[in-house]
Amino acid sequence: MLTLCSFLQNVFTFVRSLVLRVSKKDYRHKAVIYLAGCVITAVAMTSSGFGGGGRNVITAFAETVSDNSPEQEESEEIENITEAEEEQKQIQERAEAAQKEARLAVEASREAREIAEKIKEGPGYSEKTQNQPGGEEGQIDEAVSLEAESTEEENNYGKFTEYSDKDYQVLLKIVQAEAGICDAKGKILVANVVLNRVRSGEFPNTISEVVYQSGQFSPVQDGSLYSCRVTDETVACVNRALQGEDYSQGALYFMNRSGARSKASRWFDRNLTFLFKHGGHEFFK
Repeated sequence: MLTLCSFLQNVFTFVRSLVLRVSKKDYRHKAVIYLAGCVITAVAMTSSGFGGGGRNVITAFAETVSDNSPEQEESEEIENITEAEEEQKQIQERAEAAQKEARLAVEASREAREIAEKIKEGPGYSEKTQNQPGGEEGQIDEAVSLEAESTEEENNYGKFTEYSDKDYQVLLKIVQAEAGICDAKGKILVANVVLNRVRSGEFPNTISEVVYQSGQFSPVQDGSLYSCRVTDETVACVNRALQGEDYSQGALYFMNRSGARSKASRWFDRNLTFLFKHGGHEFFK
């Protein structure tokens, strides 16, 4: 500002000196020079204004804060990593399931070949039989067919179909509440016990009535049955039990001795037959 004032003062002094020394003849020329000085001053002031605006723009741009703070960017990166890990986990699970199915197919093929070899080595096999229509190949196909039917019958043996949607949800809840921290076999075993009770004449004949029978399952008494969150693994295990997968040996009772009262433990030991133990649960009949 001081520099601008000094410049204007010098211009004014210069113009004044010119006016004092100018004659009438040269008056117009000096007036032109005066106007030129004014124009130069105006241009200088305008340029200064533009410069200030430019600095303000730069300052405003420099002070502008990014919409995404470092914390937000880090949070987004963590979410992206979590989603990628979850997707990788799902892919791995599907791959493991495919490998399991492939192993089962290989085992079935090997069993079929073994049956074919037994037929070939058996007393009913001969070159004449081999050459007859439907001879060796017919026997092999029949053996494989019988094996497949036998396998299907075994898979359907004990299949449980008499249940409602409510029964299904109750079974999911009681398995989750009783065996949520157990492995897959431990969950299936708890479901087996409930289904065994439904089949038995000693207990009610529906899943819901068995689970809600007074004094039988602690999650019903303490309320954890209603607050537990059923996992995908529990759903899969319950479905396997309903399809007939059974490891229970007919067990009708189970107990977690570490969490049971001493009186209850004594009742189990005195009145029931111990069958086996899996994980933290002991199973009785």
